[in-house]
Amino acid sequence: MQWLMNFRVLRGILKSFHGFHPAPQRLCSRFLSGPGAPSWNDYVRPKEFNFASYVLDYWAQMEMEGKRGPNPALWWVNNQGDELKWSFREMTDLTRRTANVLTQTCGLQEGDYLALILPRVPEWWLVAVGCIRTGIIFMPGTTQMKAKDIVYRLQASKAKGIVTTDTLAPVVDSLASEYPGLKTKLLVSDQSCKGWLDFRSLIKSASPDHVCIKSKTLDPMAVFFTSGTSGLPKMTKHSHGLALRSFLPSCRQFLKLKTSDVFWCPTDTGWIMSMLGSLLEPWTAGSTVFVHHLSPFDPKNMIQTFFKYPITYCLAAPSVFRMILQQNPTSLRFPTLEHCCAGGEALLPEEQEQWRKQTGILLYQAYGQSETGVTCGIFRGMKIKPGSMGKAIPPFDIQIIDDKGNILPPDTEGNLGIRIKPVKPLGLFMCYENDPVKTEEVECGDFYNTGDRATVDTEGYFFFLGRADDIINASGYRIGPSEVENALAEHPAVAESAVVSSPDPIRGEVVKAFIVLTPKFLSHDRDQLTKELQQHVKSVTAPYKYPRKVEFVPVLPKTITGKIKRSELRKKEFGQM
Repeated sequence: MQWLMNFRVLRGILKSFHGFHPAPQRLCSRFLSGPGAPSWNDYVRPKEFNFASYVLDYWAQMEMEGKRGPNPALWWVNNQGDELKWSFREMTDLTRRTANVLTQTCGLQEGDYLALILPRVPEWWLVAVGCIRTGIIFMPGTTQMKAKDIVYRLQASKAKGIVTTDTLAPVVDSLASEYPGLKTKLLVSDQSCKGWLDFRSLIKSASPDHVCIKSKTLDPMAVFFTSGTSGLPKMTKHSHGLALRSFLPSCRQFLKLKTSDVFWCPTDTGWIMSMLGSLLEPWTAGSTVFVHHLSPFDPKNMIQTFFKYPITYCLAAPSVFRMILQQNPTSLRFPTLEHCCAGGEALLPEEQEQWRKQTGILLYQAYGQSETGVTCGIFRGMKIKPGSMGKAIPPFDIQIIDDKGNILPPDTEGNLGIRIKPVKPLGLFMCYENDPVKTEEVECGDFYNTGDRATVDTEGYFFFLGRADDIINASGYRIGPSEVENALAEHPAVAESAVVSSPDPIRGEVVKAFIVLTPKFLSHDRDQLTKELQQHVKSVTAPYKYPRKVEFVPVLPKTITGKIKRSELRKKEFGQM
């Protein structure tokens, strides 16, 4: 495989390179578990922080000094049997080269926006950390996006650059008239493409000498696009405080990772869970990030991977564990797996128990959003309460509040709120970029209102009840109904539609569309029309958004003002009527 050979050439460059610059000695006194570490608390707010220099370079220095074991920093494999291992020292070298490619070759500057649309390939990690080194704000995105998804993100962010594959390069080129603002286009491929720079060639010739910016903790670092019930996805902007939060004692205690751990988070690289589970959390602890290309996702392949590789920790959406259990394998007693945690959607108590019985391992739970990162969870070693998503993880002060921001007593249903006054905690998003109205809407008294409904018991355990809005959470993918409805509206058969979540035994929730047909299509075969509409949605937006269930109805329930009553349809789906 040619592109893997390119990486072997890079390894050769690294082996012959003697000009490595170790991390400054001050890092040893900064790092939580390093020599001479101070007693940092969960509420520390240093003026400066940069993940690349404070974490990645620190572990590179520990490797140089023989103070870290032989495990790689990044361990990548695919279905073809290719395998790649990079140490922290190699990661430091390669991400410094990447930083120089981004700034010197591409001319990008601190504060510029870069769309990062790559699958689970090693370059994703190089570009992400390269951006952190330079202050370029990167925007991860799933490779399932279609032209309309990509152009919206480029236009909304006024992106100066993009990094993607040869599959999406022609799609990006077709958008030139709609968004002419791209200053640079980087291609990750063995194939060339006119008008695109070859990232792999550039990184081989780039200098490994780069001085990391001294980013302020509250400077912007990354943007994640999160779906809403109305309108287009919002730009959720995070500072370097998101990375610093992984540094704090409570976050370290939540996972209790060791340098010997091999950590696998098979989440799509377009989501914040991947950023946390495949980069920030494991590398802060000096653990190995394990990556399987997994294209397409296959639960049988996951089972084989657990048996083949020394994975000790897995963080994934509940649907991943659910699909593994659905395979009914002869044995799920994985030889090295020690700890599992589910996040991104609700986990059913019976699934926790089934996983424990078949694997002998407890399945813990965590809760978070694109706006918050991980906010609460079952700490490793803590008592598990079935159905609970755990306790608040400092520095977040989480309460159940009413619609005015008043704190409600235990065992009372309300909104899940995170205290933001008098001081907003590190790790919480900065704002919805370019949308002060939406940003203000989620402020509720002294709290950020997550939009989720929950209760808390007298011991501080939180129990998720559902979303206060209409977001569909299918297999960890957050889908706004308007995105699907807009796609359906482009088909001539659809007069109007309403999209809601519907229960599913494997995915937890799936997208269901209630559709009112135009007169011309009333006599068409409904099964054939269903397939046609599903394929239509797949063709105009990311395929994971397509409605797996379709029901044709004569009219949609509406309020007196003409708004569709999605809540009524949702109750019908979940048997609450």
